Amino acid sequence: MLMAGSAAVGIGALAQSTSRSLGPLAPPAPVRISAPPKLVEARPAAPRSAFSTVDPKLLRKALASLDRHSKLIKAHDRIAIVDFDAPSSEMRMHFLDVIDGKASKLLVAHGSGSDPHHTGFAERFSNAFGSNASSEGAFLTDDYYVGKHGRSQRLIGLDTTNNNALDRAVVIHSAWYANDDMIRAHGKLGRSQGCFAVGENKLDDVFRFLGKGRMIYAGRA
Repeated sequence: MLMAGSAAVGIGALAQSTSRSLGPLAPPAPVRISAPPKLVEARPAAPRSAFSTVDPKLLRKALASLDRHSKLIKAHDRIAIVDFDAPSSEMRMHFLDVIDGKASKLLVAHGSGSDPHHTGFAERFSNAFGSNASSEGAFLTDDYYVGKHGRSQRLIGLDTTNNNALDRAVVIHSAWYANDDMIRAHGKLGRSQGCFAVGENKLDDVFRFLGKGRMIYAGRA
């Protein structure tokens, strides 16, 4: 069970949950992002469902990271986990609602520096400037802004493996090369410069779910 303030979770107590894809979006505002939901800490009101869409080892790593960074991550009610063991052709960005015990997932691109031969698999990771690679570790969702990729959200890296994320401009944004039709046409997504790039019609779902002050954990089991 995930406790408020400590983010401690008994994995064995989690029961099986359903998985659903993210639904249709309302048309977004052209520039301004609506205020994110108020930060809420999870309450142990009822048993949590198991998030069976996520590898159990990766889930344990993510929850341990949430616990370790609990002083910085104020909202423990929702988290996202990116499974870099999976190829870009799979829905590997998992959204977990700890309160409701529900899960959903979508496609997300990785950096070209992580996949230099464009196989669709992330082979390596880097925190270095100019690497164009994805980084592993816990990220804290931060401010929204409008930049060269349109509406985006800054991320703060909380680990030594990703603590350059803010200065590297590793962010959440949408991109044509992360749209679903790339899988049908090419069997994989295109590559970012290390950002978490999602489909052009999925960005509002991501913003709505995570808001500001929640964790994305990216890594391998």
